[in-house]
Amino acid sequence: MSNPADELDYAALRLDRTGQAEAFDAIGDRYDEAFPHKEGQIAAVDWLMESLRTGCRVLDLGCGTGLPTARQLALAGFDVVGVDLSERMVELAGSHVPGGVFHRADIADLRPGGPLDLGRFHAVTAFFSLLMLPRGEIPLALRSIHHLLVPGGLFALSMVEADVDDFTIPFIGHSIRVSGYLRDELREVVETAGFEIAGESSYTYAPAAADIQPEVQIFLRCARRPDDL
Repeated sequence: MSNPADELDYAALRLDRTGQAEAFDAIGDRYDEAFPHKEGQIAAVDWLMESLRTGCRVLDLGCGTGLPTARQLALAGFDVVGVDLSERMVELAGSHVPGGVFHRADIADLRPGGPLDLGRFHAVTAFFSLLMLPRGEIPLALRSIHHLLVPGGLFALSMVEADVDDFTIPFIGHSIRVSGYLRDELREVVETAGFEIAGESSYTYAPAAADIQPEVQIFLRCARRPDDL
């Protein structure tokens, strides 16, 4: 059921996605060339697959090209739905993971009462997708993810550790705006949104693209609190 407070919170924001989707439309499958090693992402999905029954519904939020996450889940027999703001990324995901269902949509479209109702999921992944939002919107996105999950549902999240808000950076020949938190603040934001953090890992990552600086990637393995309805 829609919560009027959620609607009011989103209504108070001016959602600015200027240039974000266009950058990823232009980058296309060069994204996977720039980030060839995704051990942290693969390990987080392994945790999901070990924790869920085959056939469970999983939402890949910010699915990109569908590699490796959506394909990893689909090959293991899960019912995979992907969402991405970039039309080109959705096209690539559909070609890489023919067994999945992919939508071009904004994270805000999935809010309670929003225009895209995908039903409930046993798990959600959000690998480096929330960092594309300004900080003021990230708690709302987390509440939307909370709403999308069945009670006790699992949530795998990754962010780059950085104390920035809607900060413009060069990215594979284009510019995008990103946000981030330091580790303790990220944990606090996630827990406040109604999640229990079951585990954490981090990786120091050096992308293959020359215009992307080395980064510390934080992966959180979470669950929606079962007493939250």
